[in-house]
Amino acid sequence: MVISNNTTSSSNFFLTALPGMETATVWISIPICCLYSIALLGNSLILYIIIIERRLHKPMYYFISMLSAVDLCLTISTLPTVLGVLWFHVLEISLKACLIQMFFVHAFSFLESSVLVAMAFDRFMAICNPLQYATILTDVIIMVIGLVICIRQVVFMFPMILALKNVSFHGGKELSHPFCYHPDMIKYTHSNPWISSFFGMFLQLYLTGTDLLFILFSYALILRTVLSIVAPKKQQKALSTCVCHISAVTIFYVPMISLSLTHRLLNSTPRVICSILGNTYLLLPPVLNPVIYSLKTKTIRRAMLQFFRSKRVHGSSM
Repeated sequence: MVISNNTTSSSNFFLTALPGMETATVWISIPICCLYSIALLGNSLILYIIIIERRLHKPMYYFISMLSAVDLCLTISTLPTVLGVLWFHVLEISLKACLIQMFFVHAFSFLESSVLVAMAFDRFMAICNPLQYATILTDVIIMVIGLVICIRQVVFMFPMILALKNVSFHGGKELSHPFCYHPDMIKYTHSNPWISSFFGMFLQLYLTGTDLLFILFSYALILRTVLSIVAPKKQQKALSTCVCHISAVTIFYVPMISLSLTHRLLNSTPRVICSILGNTYLLLPPVLNPVIYSLKTKTIRRAMLQFFRSKRVHGSSM
């Protein structure tokens, strides 16, 4: 349905790394490629460790594995065009390819928001209802939660596909990012861009906005429960289990909201600022999430150390 768009196949877009800094593309590519490598290796390693370690087959780690899988997919969805722009100077992208990439970028972004909500529910049950935690969050329930998250994405992304079916774009326009992003593309439609922009903003606010409200409500209940605990050490221990999730929520929602508002409401913002925000929005969570969970979660950290030690022993024996 996306491919049957009214715009002719000759109408292409042009991607940019950092507008106005084209001469420094080689130097820019070095840190960006390092960040992509960290995101790919870090999330793949966490997924692998959780799969092979039976002691990590618990609800909390299942949700962490979901987050790593989404981060991995989000990284892969932008990797081809980013490397094409930085390494091979492939700036031109067809409309069909751009629409497909845009769909996956937004789908995985909304999916990460849903996973963060599930993780907030996990923390709420662990702190506010610890006696019922194991009986409610069983393997079957976690599978149902994962299935509901996926169905929710399909239901809400389907109208986006229908809306794009009859939208036509101006060809030969330069985008502000090395990937296709809806608020950036919608400025170049033949129809009134405010209609499509408003629809995209509504969808984002409805999905991520309700997710964020649920997360904040969960932490309000968690904070109330923690403050009712008399022992300071137990308070600190309860809050420490939420540090990783709070960090993941912050590094995901703050860049996303900043980028969306910058594109839609602040038209006078320099394009280089939009580009930096876009790269931050799509690279920061996949890079920092595995680092945070590896450093702050003792069980994952010990499993990783044991994994590397076993590999070292196996390598030296050979």
